Amino acid sequence: MKIVVAGKGGAGKTTVSGTIARVMGRSGQQVVALDADVNPMLGVTLGMGIEATEKLAGVRQSLQDGDLDHVPTVEAMVDSFGVDAPDGVRVVVASHMDRPDEGCGCCGVTTEHLLSELETKGRTVLGDLEAGTGVLTRMASGSIDLVLVVVNPTVKSIEVARRAVAAAVARDYRVLVLANRIQKEEDLDAIATVLAGHEIVVIPEDPAIVRADAEGLAPLDVDASGPGMQALVKLGDRLAAAA
Repeated sequence: MKIVVAGKGGAGKTTVSGTIARVMGRSGQQVVALDADVNPMLGVTLGMGIEATEKLAGVRQSLQDGDLDHVPTVEAMVDSFGVDAPDGVRVVVASHMDRPDEGCGCCGVTTEHLLSELETKGRTVLGDLEAGTGVLTRMASGSIDLVLVVVNPTVKSIEVARRAVAAAVARDYRVLVLANRIQKEEDLDAIATVLAGHEIVVIPEDPAIVRADAEGLAPLDVDASGPGMQALVKLGDRLAAAA
């Protein structure tokens, strides 16, 4: 299964991506997590810590600077440049290089290329996308199994979510809308009014997630019993069962 997580910057994509990846890993799924954000922090949500996450983000720069050997395929990228995170998740930074070598199998690869080329037989590939809809609009029809669109109850976030859903539907991707940081019924109503017709999974506001973000920790390692984390764990279990 190939899953991508999309939405406006700050909507909670990385929290969703890291938590779901670990929940699926705990279920026995082999999970490859691609950090495609321009500010790659997926490693933190996966429980690797700030220092290890920063080292992971520096792998692509080390390639460019000649400090690491290049590899010919995207599968080799996962093997050579990926890092093992908690619960059996393999994470790799998918950001684009500043000066890609012509024809190089690892330097010039884009997020959409990675997502298209990585095999899913026996594993789940999960991509934490950059903010907005850019990657979705560049993907080919049918190349993604599921798009998780994360949206907060704000006008800007809802508009980005609307465009992300439209891009996904146009490419025949299955869509789940994740209504994140919901505190009251009016929050959910604002989202449902615009995104009617799509399944909406509610993720309530959760102080443990806020604290984890402030302290640079994985929410699963802070407190998995809160309402927001319970909703994400339930979703991760559901996706693992369907994979």
